[in-house]
Amino acid sequence: MNTITSLHSINKHSLAILIHRVSIGVLMLFHGFYKLSNGVNWIIEILASKGLPGFIAYGSYIGEIVAPIMIILGIKTRIASAVLAATLLNAFLLMHTSDFFSTNPTNGGWQIELIFLYFSGAVLLIITGGGKYAVTTKTQYD
Repeated sequence: MNTITSLHSINKHSLAILIHRVSIGVLMLFHGFYKLSNGVNWIIEILASKGLPGFIAYGSYIGEIVAPIMIILGIKTRIASAVLAATLLNAFLLMHTSDFFSTNPTNGGWQIELIFLYFSGAVLLIITGGGKYAVTTKTQYD
């Protein structure tokens, strides 16, 4: 089989999902590793200022480390993506609601564009699942 024939046999839809999964997962892991290295005390303080229990901050480890690793590998992608989306929604509600109608004065972009990009990427994976190139495939919750 020549290279052109083998390229045509690749499921382009699943390849696109794989690239998307790896991109979203790896980029979100940077946020999780930052929290792992530097702690979540600053999140605990924000939660306390809003009258919420501090232990909720530790959920960011699940949403920003465990879920992204599951997304990268394609393990229960829809569930992991829902956890990531919930984590991003919480980050928006806790810290960025006032930025919703704001632009970044440095570059003119939407102030919450990064959160929105990660959130929309997670929602896309909730809809599509992990694709053919995932550890768990062809299940209701891939």
